[in-house]
Amino acid sequence: MIVRPKPTLWDVLFTLKGSVARDIALKLFVITLLSAVVTLLSFRDPALFSRFSAAPFTLIGLSLSIFMSFRNNACYDRWWEGRKQWGQLFVEVRSLVRETSDLGDDAGRRVLLRSLCGFCHALAARLRDGDEAAAAVAWTDGALDAAPNVTDAVLAAAGRAGQSLQASGRIDGWRYQILSARLVAMSGVQAACERIKSTPLPFAYTLLLHRTAYLFCCLLPFGLAQPLGWATPLITAIVSYTFFGLDALGDELEQPFGHDVNDLPLDAIVRGLERDIRAALGERDLPPVLEPVGFVLR
Repeated sequence: MIVRPKPTLWDVLFTLKGSVARDIALKLFVITLLSAVVTLLSFRDPALFSRFSAAPFTLIGLSLSIFMSFRNNACYDRWWEGRKQWGQLFVEVRSLVRETSDLGDDAGRRVLLRSLCGFCHALAARLRDGDEAAAAVAWTDGALDAAPNVTDAVLAAAGRAGQSLQASGRIDGWRYQILSARLVAMSGVQAACERIKSTPLPFAYTLLLHRTAYLFCCLLPFGLAQPLGWATPLITAIVSYTFFGLDALGDELEQPFGHDVNDLPLDAIVRGLERDIRAALGERDLPPVLEPVGFVLR
């Protein structure tokens, strides 16, 4: 995720970090080159594109921009929903830590909280197609490689730790119900994040938008060459940058748990949760807060 102060005019014009300009540079070059060729042909033979008009492209461009705004709104909703789910995980973990604080350095509480830390690490690895077992093994005692869903297995271990606390009389039945409700809420966070990851926008929807954007940008020079002359490549490049840029940004936001610069900073979020849990366990040598590197927070 890009984290930087309010950009200046210079930053707006020339910043590449966080911009999709690099991702669409080849497309822009091809469209601009096509525009230059069409403009050159128009100058050599003015009658060649005399019947082409820019009016139809105005209507097509308006329709395409509306269509693209719907898709980008849907993609941003997925990104924001992912962030809200991880924010809810913060709420549940911190609440459970606070609700068990009277147990002090109880061994059962330590197992419970360490399992929660392992759950957070495993969930981040799962959403990024990483090794869940390797991410969680430092926080759990049992073997995790055989579990079909390692993240859920770690959360189940936390549930067993809660049952042990009740069985030993460290917490009563009412507090155990509250603890179980916290774990159920965390399971809901996992399910919601898995839903976002495994259910992309309908492919036909995305394919239609991609095709329409390509066709519009490729045909636009034919409608502009006659009235605009050598300004055609510049205008076409600006329009193409807008449409291709929004298209590429939507692709990034559609999967918010990846490693793109505009994706959610899961490493930093998990580090924050780990620090809270380890501090609650009385540890003083806490890992540092992750800071942005080159304005990018991972």
